[in-house]
Amino acid sequence: QVQLVESGGGAVQTGGSLRLSCGASGSTLRSNCMGWFRQAPGKEREGVAVVYTGDDSTQFADSVKGRFTISRDNAKNILFLQMNSLKPEDTAMYYCAIIVRLGGACSLSRSLVTTWGQGTQVTVSS
Repeated sequence: QVQLVESGGGAVQTGGSLRLSCGASGSTLRSNCMGWFRQAPGKEREGVAVVYTGDDSTQFADSVKGRFTISRDNAKNILFLQMNSLKPEDTAMYYCAIIVRLGGACSLSRSLVTTWGQGTQVTVSS
């Protein structure tokens, strides 16, 4: 069974940067949608960024466009989320996920997630 393990979370000040990593067991990064979601206290889990490993096409939530990038190391089965210009509203638990690809496209919908990681906490202070 596929397992996802996140790392790289921590506490930073506004404007800082963090890079999250997601190690995946098995060949999960080939021809799949892989993404990052986050959940802040009292809020629903939301999609942040997704990459289609077939052609490296990406999608981002409007709230993180221009600040976050998603990438992968296929050889090492690692997914990354580079987060720059962090804001207090980025504070959340961040989860790595495998997402079903429908209609030839990847989605940020959590209803299409088949596998979740355990999460890593990101805290941004003002």
